[in-house]
Amino acid sequence: MRQFKLPDLGEGLEEAEIVTWYVNEGDHVVTDQPLVSVETDKAVVEVPAPLSGRIVRLFGAKGDMVKVGAALVEFAEGAEQDPGTIVGELGASEPPAAAETLSGRAVGHGLHVFPAVRALARKLDVDLDSIEATGPGGFMTRADVERAAKSLSQAGPAEPLRGLRRAMAQRMTAAHAEIVPATVTDDADIDDWRKGEDVTIRLVRAIAAACKAEPALNVWYNSGAGERRLIERVDIGIAVDTGGGLIVPVMRNVAERDAPDLRTGLDRLRADAIARSIPPGELRGATITLSNFGMIGGRFANLIVVPPQVAIVGAGRIAQRVVAHRGQPTVRCVLPLSLTFDHRVVTGGEAARFLVALKSDIERPS
Repeated sequence: MRQFKLPDLGEGLEEAEIVTWYVNEGDHVVTDQPLVSVETDKAVVEVPAPLSGRIVRLFGAKGDMVKVGAALVEFAEGAEQDPGTIVGELGASEPPAAAETLSGRAVGHGLHVFPAVRALARKLDVDLDSIEATGPGGFMTRADVERAAKSLSQAGPAEPLRGLRRAMAQRMTAAHAEIVPATVTDDADIDDWRKGEDVTIRLVRAIAAACKAEPALNVWYNSGAGERRLIERVDIGIAVDTGGGLIVPVMRNVAERDAPDLRTGLDRLRADAIARSIPPGELRGATITLSNFGMIGGRFANLIVVPPQVAIVGAGRIAQRVVAHRGQPTVRCVLPLSLTFDHRVVTGGEAARFLVALKSDIERPS
């Protein structure tokens, strides 16, 4: 038998969730025929057959998580391999790794629990290690268990994070552990804009101008090597709220594109992101990120910088505010700006100069 293993679908993927099988055991498939669709950290990807042959076994069912390098499909001997189309690794069957099993829930690390209370916890599906014992001498009481069970019922069933939310949890945890963030903020007076101005495109073009004025924020930083790489081209990641999670497609070479072209490109990226049909290549390689969270609400934000980038710009909700204008208090339209940067790589002066350039470009009349 020959096994086809889940390939690395990009960006150091460690695992993927099975969404749909297109084939069944016993089917005969041809090279490049779709076998299965899997959900990676950012997109749903179809995995094609690496060869022609009869399928003997499918590994995993819908909803299962599959590790990169783990078997997906087993083909019968004599399958016709086409080396030019293989996207995974085919090899001889390997003995399975030692199984890790749980014989039962561990309870009572330092807890004193009467058998009747332990039985009640099993009946109500309450983990004794997760609740506080309030009885005399540290004993767990029936009331402790019943209180925990009531809280669980009110909270609703636990559900594992999947797809985008799982990826978000992993990436934000990694970013929080590595980045040393700092944030500077300011308000941009946009009262001189024409009616109907395209806010997001103005922000994109202003970021490109600020990157030209202060290139230290359009950078990739390799913390392992202690090296930074200044990027001449400005490729902006645009955070898109899809409802099911956050996707950040990349607008390429924004400094060299006019406003209509940027708007057309942004509309296409947003539609593909919401439909979960965006190619993985369009989710990689951003040099700086924009989060226009003000379209939903909020004024300023301490945002998360995702390595290897060193900066993210946030735009808050536009509102009318009393400001000093030509020496007089006046009601003007104001756009709040936040700039979060990795202080390991970017100095406070560089960040401040970037924000000044950003604000200056945004405040230009239409």
